[in-house]
Amino acid sequence: MPRSSRFSVALHVLAHLVDAPEPQTSEALAGCVGTNPVVVRRTMAGLRDAGLVTSARGAGGGWALARAADRITLRDVHAALGERLLQGIDVGGPHAPAGGCRIQRAVAGTLDEFLDDAEALLAARLGRITLAALAERVRALGPVATLAPHGHA
Repeated sequence: MPRSSRFSVALHVLAHLVDAPEPQTSEALAGCVGTNPVVVRRTMAGLRDAGLVTSARGAGGGWALARAADRITLRDVHAALGERLLQGIDVGGPHAPAGGCRIQRAVAGTLDEFLDDAEALLAARLGRITLAALAERVRALGPVATLAPHGHA
C-alpha cells in the first residue's frame, strides 16, 4: 500500500523546521526532501491555512513553525492535509456495472466501515505523537546536515 507522499513531505519538512534557526525557503526545503519547490509550497500552504506554519516573502523570508513543536501533533498535520492514510479496495473490478450488484455494495460498505474504523485508530495514534517527539527521534539517529541561514546549504 503506498504511503501518502504529501504527508511524508510535510513531516520531513516540519522536522527540518523544528531546529531551523531562521525561516527556510521552499527551495532549500525541497532540496532536503528531494522534491520540487512547488510541491513544498503546495504542501506547506495547507499547513499554513491550518495555523501550523507561517510564511514570509522577500529577503530573510521562508517557512517557520507557527507554534512550538510540542504543540503540533502528527494528527494536526494529517488533518491539515485533508487526505486519508488508508486507500480503499475496489471490490467491483474494472468491468463492474455502474452501481454494482447488491453483493458488491454490501462488501464495499463493510470494507468502507472497516477502513473508517482503522483510519480513526490511526488518527488517534497520530494525536499522541508531537512534532517535538519526531524531531527527538531524528536526533537520536545521529547527526544530520543542517540548513544554513535562509535555507542555503
